Amino acid sequence: MTFEQLRIFLMVAELEHVTEAARRLNLTQSAVSGAIATLENTHQVALFDRVGRGIRLTEAGRILQEKARGILAGVQDAETTLGDLSGLRIGALRIFASQTVASHWLPRFVMEYKALHPAIDLDIAVGNTSQCLDAVQRGACDLGFVEGEVESRLSGPEAARIAVSAVAQDQLVLIAAPTHPWAVRPPARLRQGFAAQLWVMRESGSGTRSSFEDQLRRMGGDPAALRVMMEFSTNEAVCSAVEHSPCLGVVPRLVAGPLIEAGRLVALPFTLDARPFLQLRHLERHFSRAARAFADLVAGHAGAEGSGGSVDDAPQPVLHAE
Repeated sequence: MTFEQLRIFLMVAELEHVTEAARRLNLTQSAVSGAIATLENTHQVALFDRVGRGIRLTEAGRILQEKARGILAGVQDAETTLGDLSGLRIGALRIFASQTVASHWLPRFVMEYKALHPAIDLDIAVGNTSQCLDAVQRGACDLGFVEGEVESRLSGPEAARIAVSAVAQDQLVLIAAPTHPWAVRPPARLRQGFAAQLWVMRESGSGTRSSFEDQLRRMGGDPAALRVMMEFSTNEAVCSAVEHSPCLGVVPRLVAGPLIEAGRLVALPFTLDARPFLQLRHLERHFSRAARAFADLVAGHAGAEGSGGSVDDAPQPVLHAE
């Protein structure tokens, strides 16, 4: 077994698609298929089931996948250590960020960092909060950035292995289209009418949805009682859906602010707690010089902007839910 065969296998295993794996690895489909066939024939083990035109991992394939992840993570750690020796003249930095952070907060730091360290290769992956936390735990990224709270998602020894620090904050806002009856005259006790309304929400596992549902529970509400008409994987899609429907939605003010100012959405008078933007890193994995430089850059901005490093400088009105 060669390292290249292992690298090819892991990409195919992650995607369960030979053609897409070949594209991402910049190899021919025959080269990828040949590497998998060599592994299977050499060891007389089926790594994939061929189902119709698709493939699925066998039990043996899943076992090898876990081993391969650890091996490749070790190799990446060795490469990172060598990059440190060059004093940031070469190296790589892998960041995983949740959707809100990646779209509206992170780019300014990425561009400033790239200007300071142009030789460092930056790899930015985007997903929801659960996916980001998983990437940090698996060593698939050097730094993670998410919104909301993550401590409740960590349990046992793993909780002590993840460093969590607040680097900024934002506030969620309850939105409706200007034609919605509540946009004209909100009820006196807004929350009590939630169950009768239609909703458009982010997907389960997103920080935006988790933050809203947690606050609703603290206020005695039941998220399961909400009539969720549609779920979307981006806040922008939620805004667009709310604008063109009788549904309510909850999104970060960073996202909705311009649409509210333009009169395309209305912020309803319901107070939602400010929530932090969090930086995550695994304490038992090598903290590269490239990653430390990025963390220092973010921390410097947070300190300059004051406690909590607010990303929303505009003063917000004080609203009350009940």
